[in-house]
Amino acid sequence: MKRVSVRVGNIIIGNTRPVVIQTMCNTPTGNIDASFNQCLELARKGSQIIRLTTQGIKEVNALREIKLRLHNAGITTPLVADVHFSSDVAIAAAEVADKVRINPGNFSKDPAIALEEYKKLISICKKRDVAIRIGINHGSLGEKIIEKYGDSPLGMKEAALEWIKMSQENDFDQIIISLKASNTRIMTDAYRLLYESFKKNGVSYPLHLGVTEAGNGESGRIKSVVGLATLLGEGIGDTIRVSLTEDPANELPVAAFIAQYFTEPKVVFHGQNISTNQDGSRIIHAKYSIKTWEEFLLRASCDLGPMLLDNLIDDISLSVSIGGKEAAENDLLRFRDELLQAARRKFTKPEYIACPGCGRTLFNLEEVFEEVKKRTSHLTGYNIAVMGCIVNGPGEMADADYGYVGAGRDKVTIYRGKTAVFMNVPQTDAIDKLLEIIEEDRRNKLFRPRN
Repeated sequence: MKRVSVRVGNIIIGNTRPVVIQTMCNTPTGNIDASFNQCLELARKGSQIIRLTTQGIKEVNALREIKLRLHNAGITTPLVADVHFSSDVAIAAAEVADKVRINPGNFSKDPAIALEEYKKLISICKKRDVAIRIGINHGSLGEKIIEKYGDSPLGMKEAALEWIKMSQENDFDQIIISLKASNTRIMTDAYRLLYESFKKNGVSYPLHLGVTEAGNGESGRIKSVVGLATLLGEGIGDTIRVSLTEDPANELPVAAFIAQYFTEPKVVFHGQNISTNQDGSRIIHAKYSIKTWEEFLLRASCDLGPMLLDNLIDDISLSVSIGGKEAAENDLLRFRDELLQAARRKFTKPEYIACPGCGRTLFNLEEVFEEVKKRTSHLTGYNIAVMGCIVNGPGEMADADYGYVGAGRDKVTIYRGKTAVFMNVPQTDAIDKLLEIIEEDRRNKLFRPRN
């Protein structure tokens, strides 16, 4: 199989090279000082590629200035323009950025027009040696794909193949593909299907891996690790982002750990590590002696998460020493529950879908998300989304039963599934409105969670 290498600025991705780690600014790109300072911090903390939201020509011009300032400061970390809808903006961004992230199907509802705009973008990218990331997200597939394949891993794979084919027909191979979902099962299935197509067709393009809208804290880290480790363990994936609803600098040590994990000898669990209960369920018995809780959380998730996700085991039993002291039983039980939920094997609390925030977000996403979690913690089995803007919601919260989506400065829209129920709600009232609709539906038995 031919493996394509893709150059992004001074970084080359793919063709069995080491995994590249990246993140995304959460500052408004138009705020040049704030974005420059955050890029400086992220580059110095190890991000090999940095993405910035670029929703308009104003942001393209800001990106140009940010890149110039970084170069003057001796920072040559490649910058990626994140463009969702406007082909004109994508084409303008290609004159500045080292890579442009697009979903070309969003350029127009008319596939013929979208293709023509994509050809224009390719032309500029060829001239400037700029890469393109074709970003396909669960919940944001085109009508034609959904009608034929549903909003499914197969649909995601077929959507990617359409644009790969169009790239090939235009003699352009500097493409990176992503197939993101907040559901680890859907995400891993989609990438596996696409990778099988690569093998069948004899050409493999670099894959950008990520569990989108993973959330924050231990939950977000474990969920990301389960999805990424499952694929990287199979040799699928060339660059990764751990999407956390936190300071983007917090994503980098997690991503670095995952990338490093796959360069080291692995723990091999043999048959004697697994026992079978009378009901046929399989439990793995794992023992760890490790320096810190954070390291245990990441390493055990890398070791055990893929086995749970692929139904090789059904439960875990842990014996853990942290810094020479036995880990607290409550901590181990919490980790077990988080890991089982991340692998979609058992749900013991609500499932949260939360974007990491970016320059499009016009409210304090981290604070709001924590408050939503606090006030909905009793809703076991429900999928609840908190999204920074209309770009990510409702499309990318495809698995959510209910959603809190930024609609403008200090305004929020509340969703039931993909239907907007309360629009432009003042932010001060929005969580109350979210709880109001959930509790009303529970009383009337009108809407049930999908888990």
